[in-house]
Amino acid sequence: MSARARKILLLLLAAALLAGSGRVQQSLNRDRDRLGLTRAAALTGAPPLLAFTTVALGGFRGLISNYLWIRANDLQLDDKYFEAAQLADWITALEPHFTQVWLFQAWNMAYNISVKFKENSPGVYADRWRWVERGIELLRDEGLRYNPNDVLIYRELAWFFQHKMGQNLDDANLYYKQQWAREMTPFFGANGTNFSELLQPQNTNAVLLREKYKIDPAFAEKVNAEWGPLDWRLPETHAIYWGALGLEKAKENPDKVKADDLITVRRNIYQSMLQAFYHGRFIANPFNKTYELGPNLDLVPKVNDAYETMMKEDTKNASNIATAHRNFLRSAIYFLYEDNRIADAAKWFRYLGEKYPEKPIIDGDPNSFPQNVTLDQYAVARVQEDIGDTSQERTTAAIQGLLARSYYDLAIGQDDRYAGFKLLAARVYEHYQAEVSGMKSNLQRIGLPLFADLNRAVLNQLLDPQQGAPYAMRAVIRTQLGMPGETNVPPMTVSTNTPAAATVSSNAPAAGPSGSAK
Repeated sequence: MSARARKILLLLLAAALLAGSGRVQQSLNRDRDRLGLTRAAALTGAPPLLAFTTVALGGFRGLISNYLWIRANDLQLDDKYFEAAQLADWITALEPHFTQVWLFQAWNMAYNISVKFKENSPGVYADRWRWVERGIELLRDEGLRYNPNDVLIYRELAWFFQHKMGQNLDDANLYYKQQWAREMTPFFGANGTNFSELLQPQNTNAVLLREKYKIDPAFAEKVNAEWGPLDWRLPETHAIYWGALGLEKAKENPDKVKADDLITVRRNIYQSMLQAFYHGRFIANPFNKTYELGPNLDLVPKVNDAYETMMKEDTKNASNIATAHRNFLRSAIYFLYEDNRIADAAKWFRYLGEKYPEKPIIDGDPNSFPQNVTLDQYAVARVQEDIGDTSQERTTAAIQGLLARSYYDLAIGQDDRYAGFKLLAARVYEHYQAEVSGMKSNLQRIGLPLFADLNRAVLNQLLDPQQGAPYAMRAVIRTQLGMPGETNVPPMTVSTNTPAAATVSSNAPAAGPSGSAK
């Protein structure tokens, strides 16, 4: 056989072997995908450079990404977060289906790099917020683009909203909440509950919400119906949204989801529900254009249902969940009482007694079983826990604080809270005086001034033109109480503050079980 013929034969053999290996590779890819042994699915919608890189490098991209991953971890250990972020960005380009790199890079941005930046000005953390939002965008806009069914990415997104933005562990958390509320208000309205316009197919805001924030208004309404009513300007609501969407994706791909991952996603939702209960309602102060975050008491039934469901699903941790559930009920009862929703407070007080009859409900009192304590006694005991003891000075200060809070709520239009705090102040007063009168010697503890005198002192201080509340607030309080107006009215001034520039503060604790630290 001539050399030329031999070459032709070898070329034909090589071509046949190449074609055969291609068919075998296709079969192997199908089997590996069916058995869940690989995540190397074909990229769809990828930029041309990324698509070319993943094809051109072939199997070598795995070796390169492994080396870069080791190097990125070393940089992380050396606190070189910016360099680690750059390497992680290269790894996602090489292995866009490698979920852990997306999680690593987003966490690095939101948690490690962000805290390298300090305040730009008092209370303003614009640079820090930019990195937190970039971490969220990386998962939401890029990670899910290549891994739309990966439950771990949905879990991490929910965690960022729940923990980084929603809780108060970062000293910039109020700024994060303010900025997120500013971004969401155009979509969900001044009350954070607008869905009627967003559900119109051609609504401009609905299109922008889907394209920029990847939020489907129809699914958001479904989440709101199942878990709400929720305020969609708050981060906890979006933690619930992404967690719920992750559960939906898990239903579509049950063979590729671990049971423990599902439990973690559900836990994100339940813990976010608890946070939304504690500080899931904006309370506007019209006098200084600020907002406070107060309890969302309308969520009590839904949060209770969430705990009941979680105890059934996560049987290994049912005991710990039951403890958290009982603590939630205690807080719910107290907050409802403060809000003058006495009938609702009594309903949940009975439920607490039926659910946990063998558990004391007052800290430090082992005999305070539900059958031994009335609702009023429990509410007073909660105030006493805050006081720390039952001294005359502390009790007087607590009563005056409750009265001052009641008039503040009266001024900003929270009439139920005004009545609730006023009632609670009276109950604390009555309880203290009853204990004093029951002692053998009143020298052991000094009684309180008359309740009317305490109330008058608080009111006089608030209405003092020199050192009291702002004039507009004083005027509202006087009007609400039927008092004559002030004689020395200050000149009219025009405020330059607008609701869009309002700041957010929180006067409610982020209590309850929190997610485990990462």
